[in-house]
Amino acid sequence: MEGAAPIPAPAPVPAPAPSSASAPVTASVSGEPFAECVLCRAPTEYPESHRGVTLCPVCAWQEAQRTACSG
Repeated sequence: MEGAAPIPAPAPVPAPAPSSASAPVTASVSGEPFAECVLCRAPTEYPESHRGVTLCPVCAWQEAQRTACSG
């Protein structure tokens, strides 16, 4: 098409703000900090008062895959 206006490039997407690794992540409902995953130390969906082994969703998924095929 001759005489057509060029299509402008999309605006750049800003990068997410860096998070502070030293500040604990707090639960929005109870206000209590989340427990750390015992394998990778990432925040879990459980509060710190949760008893037992706490795994983040990624480690929980990997653990389920390992135990499902252990024969």
